Amino acid sequence: MPSVTTPDGVAIFFKDWGPRDAQPIVFHHGWPLSSDDWDAQMLFFLQHGYRVVAHDRRGHGRSAQVSDGHDMDHYAADASAVAEHLDLRKAVHVGHSTGGGEVARYVARHGEPAGRVAKAVLVSAVPPIMLKTEAYPGGLPIDVFDGFRAALAANRAQFFHDVAAGPFYGFNRPGAVVQQGVIQNWWRQGMMGSAKAHYDGIKAFSETDQTEDLKAIGVPTLVMHGDDDQIVPIGNSALKSVRLLRRGTLKVYPGFQHGMLTTEAATLNADLLAFIRG
Repeated sequence: MPSVTTPDGVAIFFKDWGPRDAQPIVFHHGWPLSSDDWDAQMLFFLQHGYRVVAHDRRGHGRSAQVSDGHDMDHYAADASAVAEHLDLRKAVHVGHSTGGGEVARYVARHGEPAGRVAKAVLVSAVPPIMLKTEAYPGGLPIDVFDGFRAALAANRAQFFHDVAAGPFYGFNRPGAVVQQGVIQNWWRQGMMGSAKAHYDGIKAFSETDQTEDLKAIGVPTLVMHGDDDQIVPIGNSALKSVRLLRRGTLKVYPGFQHGMLTTEAATLNADLLAFIRG
């Protein structure tokens, strides 16, 4: 399997499809998933002539299940290792959920300073911070994330099933059309990864304050969020992020849920293509 070894010795799996001379689009997945979560986007943009790249975060999917480094700094550095290894230039970096935090830190600290990034997209993303703090009183209390940790430690398989079958895709909403294959694929991706990486990752996606990352990003950045996102509520995420970005544009999707990239792929893909071409 194709992989790159990071400076601290971690093997990061990646996919790299399409013409090597085409503009690259790099996809950063959410917790606790893998690059497989981008299938609908990677195939779509490949058919439109782009080079598409996605990697499995350390401890997730097919990347090494190491004990340490499950924090936003390492996530961004690992993404940078992939970009450097493939020599990606004028890339568009697209991140979903925790992957949105990874994109914000990568672009701010690595990609934009190195001149490798053309645009960024934050989809249902966690920045600036999910946790309720003095600076962000609209965030979620620590008890919510402690509950995630307790459920994961007690029965990760059941916890992952319940998240996918419930709030992630909005399948718990009245009248929702439940897609069993989508639930099973989410569960499959999650269970491929390391329980340690997933446990530590809860702190990474909930407690990392990315205010300064957002302020540092100078490239055009599209913020996409559903207003019925039960995982990352829009009020303390997208609505705050777009005010911190220097060149941010916000697109709100009425009634869309956290996993809209899968359940509403046709709509999201068209909007992504328009932004990338614009």
